[in-house]
Amino acid sequence: MRHSRELVQAHLTVFAMAALFAWTSTAQSADRPAKFAVASSQVQALGIQTSPLQRQSQSQTDSVRTSYPAQVVIPPNAEQVIASPVNGLISQLLVQSNDAVRAGAPLIRIASTEFGLQQLQLLQASSRAGLAAQASQREQALFAEGLIAQRRVQEAQANLMDADAALKQARAALRLMGMSVASIDKVTATGNPQESLVLVATQGGVVTDLTAKLGQRVDPTTALLNLAQTGTLWLEIQVPVADSALWLPGTSLTVQGRSVTAKILSRSAMVESGSQMLSLRALVQGKTSLVRPGEVLSVALSSGTTTGAWELPLSAVAHDGKQAYVFVRTADGFEARAVQVSASAGQRVRIQGPVNAGDEIAVSGVVALKGAWMNQKDAQ
Repeated sequence: MRHSRELVQAHLTVFAMAALFAWTSTAQSADRPAKFAVASSQVQALGIQTSPLQRQSQSQTDSVRTSYPAQVVIPPNAEQVIASPVNGLISQLLVQSNDAVRAGAPLIRIASTEFGLQQLQLLQASSRAGLAAQASQREQALFAEGLIAQRRVQEAQANLMDADAALKQARAALRLMGMSVASIDKVTATGNPQESLVLVATQGGVVTDLTAKLGQRVDPTTALLNLAQTGTLWLEIQVPVADSALWLPGTSLTVQGRSVTAKILSRSAMVESGSQMLSLRALVQGKTSLVRPGEVLSVALSSGTTTGAWELPLSAVAHDGKQAYVFVRTADGFEARAVQVSASAGQRVRIQGPVNAGDEIAVSGVVALKGAWMNQKDAQ
């Protein structure tokens, strides 16, 4: 009988607390004392349960991480566009899409009249330079014997300088076309021009975006393929502005479902007005073979990033306006402590604030505790 009276009294107390909460919900939490008394009999009657605050395992920590989508991209300085340097016809494709090539590997062969004419200019410039050198030597010998005036020596030297400049220009033009120094020297030495131009890789990488076709006519504006170095990859991440405080440059991230980590390099100074999202860029650290450019993944902050964070059931957190609170058991009641919710997933939340390991946190009956706490000011 006594137990029944206590139960009825407890239910009446709950209703009174709820009614009082409706009248006082506009009061500011800063005006209320943090500690308030709750009798042990009321704690049991109202179904208030507490749980000691303790460190979670890695798997539990992962369960409440806030994740955001990220796209794998290749840094601009790790991707090279191979374009035709001349007007011509593609006569041979020496690679295929997704081929891994080393620096100096042949890629595409182009038959080009323009390339042949440039080699002819090289041979002509080389011949003129040789004749100019012989003439200069002859004039110097005649001048030494006193047979000619010094003016003729100076003219021969000027002609030699002009011929050397024309030869250097012809060699440079062929280098811009992609011809190697060894090939240029061979043409100059033998006098036999090459029939076609072979484009080679200036750096190692993977062949992507191969658009060249056998028999295709091309000009110097035609892109033929891309070479991508996948040893260095970035993640492009979009996070809400409201959650960006923890996503700072230097912060470590984990790629969900992969044994891959990344570190934030930078974040945009501008916010997208429509979505209110902030763009981040992160560097994939090692194991780049486990992700692919263009792939969309999910990333989350590493567990070490949120040092001092604790995980609780969602029911343990109460809100007064925008501020979140948890209730910590004291000797004669409870104490409301303001905390920050840094992540949530399902029925679990991660909080940060003035709580410590071993604190008894209320995990059920929190509505009744909130009502009692908000009633504290008027009760005094």
